[in-house]
Amino acid sequence: MSLPLTLGKEPIPKLLKQYAIPAIVAMTASSLYNMVDSIFIGHGVGALAISGLAVTFPFMNLAAAFGAMVGVGASTLLSVKLGAKDYGEAKKIVGNVIALNVVIGSVFMLVSLLFLDPILYFFGASEHTINYARNYMQIILIGNIITHLYLGLNSVIRSSGHPHQAMLATILTVILNAILDPIFIFVFDWGIRGAAVATILSQIFALIWVLFILTSKNEVIRLDRHFFRLDLRIVKDSLSIGLSPFLMNVASCFIVILINNGLQRYSGDLAIGAFGIVNRVIFVIIMIVMGLNQGMQPIAGFNYGANQMNRVMEVFALTVKCATVITTLGFLMGEFFPKQIASIFTTDQELIEHAVYGLRLAVAVFPFVGFQMVASNFFQSIGMAHKAIFLSLTRQLIFLIPMLVVLPHFFGVTGVWISMPLSDTAATIVSAIMIISYIRKEKGKL
Repeated sequence: MSLPLTLGKEPIPKLLKQYAIPAIVAMTASSLYNMVDSIFIGHGVGALAISGLAVTFPFMNLAAAFGAMVGVGASTLLSVKLGAKDYGEAKKIVGNVIALNVVIGSVFMLVSLLFLDPILYFFGASEHTINYARNYMQIILIGNIITHLYLGLNSVIRSSGHPHQAMLATILTVILNAILDPIFIFVFDWGIRGAAVATILSQIFALIWVLFILTSKNEVIRLDRHFFRLDLRIVKDSLSIGLSPFLMNVASCFIVILINNGLQRYSGDLAIGAFGIVNRVIFVIIMIVMGLNQGMQPIAGFNYGANQMNRVMEVFALTVKCATVITTLGFLMGEFFPKQIASIFTTDQELIEHAVYGLRLAVAVFPFVGFQMVASNFFQSIGMAHKAIFLSLTRQLIFLIPMLVVLPHFFGVTGVWISMPLSDTAATIVSAIMIISYIRKEKGKL
């Protein structure tokens, strides 16, 4: 592997294109991966199955929270160490990613399986949707360690100079999932369980691909069994940096619980299914922006480690511009083509009507969301964990959760939906204040 020294020399637009495009393709593929499940389940199992799948979203967010805490934290640390040319420490980080993911993934799987039904009811399941949710999550949880390892190591190879290979690994999961879903659902008649089995099998193949890359003799940063022992210092540093996405995903878990329960209370199971559709659509846009952020992360981290602050600020500004374009396009699609989008998932007209209403409200201020997401990831990328954590929590914990608790009492189901754009607006204002303060501070140092 050629060491990523060009991160400190090449023009920023060229670097962002080089690193972000593979990440965007990978993240878009990842969102389509989830969308494929919803589409096949909606048409192959039924409208209530989509609602059952939506009930599992908090579970998926919680699992992703632990995976992101390890993967994002370690990959950020890895970028900084590469920038400082500390390759021995970088190898230790890679080994600790595997060990930590196995430990955390195993504990999460066991605890979740023991209390699966009570958790699903708490997440918004009803007697009509519990079987769908249970059948799906049993398979997903059994494969939870595979999911954690795949996501964590994919972040590692992206940060260690292999953005295209990381992209190909994700694309592989999408292609395999799209092939296996209809076979297991329609041909084998496994129902919603078939979608879960397809998900885990596709991740197994992708993990094998990632492990092949990291065990190559030509790699400078490669797997070594001597580094699999947990290093408490690395664990602490990784989890500290990864705490921001962890808390963001945990907050997302509680938010989905509040949304599901609010929709169940004021409108019923199909409203939860509508949120499942809206969530999948929004997820595509969000994942594209996250791809941009992943492209920015190694560039910002490397140059921050090399003390090249002008390049750090340049990549931030360019990423914000690109993210704003993406979220604005999402806004236009959600406002002007909601029925066409909802119809991709189901032919049930009542479910489509719920989804159209929710989608238009959910994307109402989407043009501003890109900036807020980039601002939070920017502080994470340069190791300022406390600021990243605060910005991650402003939208969800400080603004959205209180709105989801209060507004439905006054506006019913509409109160659930409008909580999203209102919290986005408030969080964007806070992010702007913090970024402006940081830029002024850095200019004062010059």
